[in-house]
Amino acid sequence: MATYKGMRVNSFGIPLFSRDRKSRAKIEGRKKAFYNSVFISPFKKDAPKNLIVMYDIPHNLKKERDWFRRQLVKFGYVMIQKSVWVGPSPLPKDFLDYLERIRIKDDFKTFKLAKPYNTHI
Repeated sequence: MATYKGMRVNSFGIPLFSRDRKSRAKIEGRKKAFYNSVFISPFKKDAPKNLIVMYDIPHNLKKERDWFRRQLVKFGYVMIQKSVWVGPSPLPKDFLDYLERIRIKDDFKTFKLAKPYNTHI
């Protein structure tokens, strides 16, 4: 069998897919890819930014950390410093449950503000 860019192909160059359910990563001994959920923001665009999120997610969880940052942006959060964000509250329960499942819930803290954060200073 011929291969093209690491994938088995037939004589016409069409990729061949195996019929068994074993993943390619498992066969080749590679680490399983990180598949993350996407959460829809429950917040309105003009929701008051009254929650500070501070996190310190380890470097070995880089994919999870990058996903976490993208999700905060989707929720309408703005970055104050590299790992300090402010946005609307409360964070959705299904989002917090997912953070626990991917083992980063203990790597961040939230603080409720007495007055909403003003981003238009």
